[in-house]
Amino acid sequence: MKKLLVLLTAVVFGGQMYGQTYNTFEPSNTQFMLRGYGHTGFEYMDSGDETESTFLGLAYAPIFLYKHSDRLMFEAELEFVLEGNQLETGLEYADVMYVLNKNMTVRAGKFLLPFGTFMERLHPAWINRLPNAPLGYGHDGIAPSSGIGVELRGAFDLGGPTLNYSVYATNGPRLNDGSDEPEEAGILRFENYEDTNLAKAYGGRLGILPFSDSSTEIGFSAYSTSDTGEQDSEYEDVGAFLFALDFSFVKQISGLGGVVDVKAQYNNSNVDTATYFELEDDILEEYSFDNQSNSFYGQLSYRPTMASSDFVKKLEFVGRYSDFNAPEGAEWEEKSVQYAFGLNYWLSWRSVIKLSYQTTETEGGHDGDGLTNTDGLFVHWAIGF
Repeated sequence: MKKLLVLLTAVVFGGQMYGQTYNTFEPSNTQFMLRGYGHTGFEYMDSGDETESTFLGLAYAPIFLYKHSDRLMFEAELEFVLEGNQLETGLEYADVMYVLNKNMTVRAGKFLLPFGTFMERLHPAWINRLPNAPLGYGHDGIAPSSGIGVELRGAFDLGGPTLNYSVYATNGPRLNDGSDEPEEAGILRFENYEDTNLAKAYGGRLGILPFSDSSTEIGFSAYSTSDTGEQDSEYEDVGAFLFALDFSFVKQISGLGGVVDVKAQYNNSNVDTATYFELEDDILEEYSFDNQSNSFYGQLSYRPTMASSDFVKKLEFVGRYSDFNAPEGAEWEEKSVQYAFGLNYWLSWRSVIKLSYQTTETEGGHDGDGLTNTDGLFVHWAIGF
C-alpha cells in the first residue's frame, strides 16, 4: 500500500516532468572508437667524437574518437614515451568538432595546425616513411605543429579538381627573449597553453587537387602574429610571419610496376628584428640579427605493388633530402643538410618495419660553431591500430 501511495503521488505531482523525461529516451547515435599507433626500435649514432647505441623504449599514442551525433564529435591523442629512465606523457591534441554543412567544419581546443602537411598528416610513426622527422621540425624547428584556438575548415568539389581550406586563430607563439636561455634568444615557441599578450596568431592553408583522381595536391600556408613578446615588455611588438609551400603526388604507375609517392615542403620564418643581450667577460652587451629561417624537405618512395612476388610487393624504397638554415648572427645560427635512405617492409597496410641510414652535416647550431658530421643507422617497427 505504501508503495502504491508513493507511485500515485509521483504521478499526480510530477507526472508532467516524468513524462517529459521518459519521452526523450531515443535510440542513441553516439559512437566511441579507440585508435592510435606505437613504435619502438634500435638506433646507432656516430658523430666522430661521440658514439651512441641504444634500443628504444616503446612509444604509445592512443587516439580517442567520440561521435556524439552526426554533427558533433570529439578527438584526442595522448602520447606516452620512455625518455631515459622516465615516462614522459603529453597531450598531442584534444578538440571538439561541429559539422556546419558538407563544406564547413568548425573545431576548437588544441589541434594540429595545417601549416603545410607534414605535422598534421604525416608525422605518425606508421605513416612517416622514415624513423624521424625532416630537419626544421620538432623542438628547435621553425614549423608550428599545434595550437590552442578555433578553426574553420572544409572542401569544395570544383567539378573534377578539389579545393580544401583551413583558417584558424590560436594563442600566439612566444618569443624567447634570452632571459632564461640566452643561447636561444629569438626562437619562437608555439605550443602555449595560455597567451602572454593580447594578440593572437592567425593562419590558414589552401590546397588544390587539380586532377580528378586526387593524385596531386599543391598547398600554400601562412601564419602571422603582431606580438610575440610578453605584454608590456620591450618585445611585445615583435611580430612574425611564416609561410609554407607543400606538394604531394601519389599514384600507381603501370610502367614502373608500382606506387610512386612524392612529398615536399618548404618553410620560411620571418621574425621582426629585436635587440637581445649577452654576457661577455662580465659585461652585458647588446646584439641583433636578421631573424629569418627556412627549411625544406623532399622525399621520394617507391613500392612495387604490381610485382609477382608477395615478398617484393611488401617492400618500399625511400629517399629524403632535407635542410635547415637558422639566422646568421644568432646564438643558434645553423646550416644543416641531411640525406636519408630507407628500406621498409610492410607486414600489413598499417604495420611496417623500417631499416634506414642517414647522414647529417651541421655547421653551428646549439652544440658549437664547428662543422659536425653525424651518421645514423635505424631499425624501427611501427604499427597503427
